[in-house]
Amino acid sequence: MTILAPGLLGASLGMAAHKFALAKRIHVWARRAESRADCQSSGWCDAAFADPSESVNGSDLVILCTPVDMITGMVEEMGQSLGKGAIVTDVGSTKSRICRLSSHAVPEGVNFIGSHPMAGSEKSGMAYAKAELFKDRACLVTPLQNVPATEVDKLVRFWKSLGMEVSTMSPEKHDEIVAHISHLPHMLASLLCLQLSRHPDSWQAFSGPGLRDTTRVAAGSPEIWRSIFEENKEELLRSMEGFERELATIRSNILNGEWAQVRHLLDLGKSYREGLE
Repeated sequence: MTILAPGLLGASLGMAAHKFALAKRIHVWARRAESRADCQSSGWCDAAFADPSESVNGSDLVILCTPVDMITGMVEEMGQSLGKGAIVTDVGSTKSRICRLSSHAVPEGVNFIGSHPMAGSEKSGMAYAKAELFKDRACLVTPLQNVPATEVDKLVRFWKSLGMEVSTMSPEKHDEIVAHISHLPHMLASLLCLQLSRHPDSWQAFSGPGLRDTTRVAAGSPEIWRSIFEENKEELLRSMEGFERELATIRSNILNGEWAQVRHLLDLGKSYREGLE
């Protein structure tokens, strides 16, 4: 297998694949020489390459772990180096455009199947990687309709071998779901931090764990999240419209002293939060 971009997810994938003996050889591509050296000195990487096309030679499974706005370009760049029968996947947080364009970029006999392991963190980089990152986490696999079921099953079994709970769906359904459960929450956490930054810095000293828990994801890379928002613009806007309606409702309730309705809305929110456990 080949892993392109061994950051948090990529290096964790390499560690997990090595731990569970899922590949005879694990290759990586990394842009920085320092990252390639770190991989080669690890116990899980067999070879590290500066050329992405060279890194995928002979690989049965290729996993792109780059930011979402780089994925299709990388597939196009290495496409002719992919061997017949290979499966190419990614770990990106958006799927519709990536799956559509990447499926056209791979040669005949190679299948691109999107993946989204929901195992990220606000931390980034190989230093935070761990083989257990994927255990008991959800993974969404998003094949296009023309991908053979046997190939989809191979990829599903790979993710399950890492301990993940796997679901398959269309790329469009994926983008609708994650806009609500991932992209909107990140935006709200970032905007809350932005709004609080307009007030004196001394206020931070009075905050408790509730604020830190609520805003944890806002520590993620702004550039990575900007590209995610751009890739999933339409679904993100729809999720924002739904939130704006809920905010307008509770604002009206508070303004008009409708405290029973405020309590009702808080109860509904509490029930949903308890369901996440």
